Amino acid sequence: RWIMWILKSLLAAYVVTGILLMILSMALYKFELNEGAVTAGVTAVYLISTFAGGLVAGKLAKVRRFLWGIVLGILYFALLLLITVGIYRTFHGSSTEILVTFALCAGGGMAGGMIS
Repeated sequence: RWIMWILKSLLAAYVVTGILLMILSMALYKFELNEGAVTAGVTAVYLISTFAGGLVAGKLAKVRRFLWGIVLGILYFALLLLITVGIYRTFHGSSTEILVTFALCAGGGMAGGMIS
């Protein structure tokens, strides 16, 4: 039963990710954003997506919502890392950047779970 909560929450998070990345790519094309703006946009996508997924996880779980939000954020990050390694055959970014991304994903999911 809880596996379905997580799968639905991950699906919601990745749908939000896809929509936000399309918006970001259109903004990049239309406004010729610099690298700093794109990096900030990707960071915002991580936060908003895991927040949305944590919200769904919290609503479905109804108990220990913040914990399910963190779990969602960690799984989102793990899947993101697996996709990155699958595409580039190596970790992309420094260990500090990877840890910050992990913290953003886990924190975003936890915040979404707490708000739900």
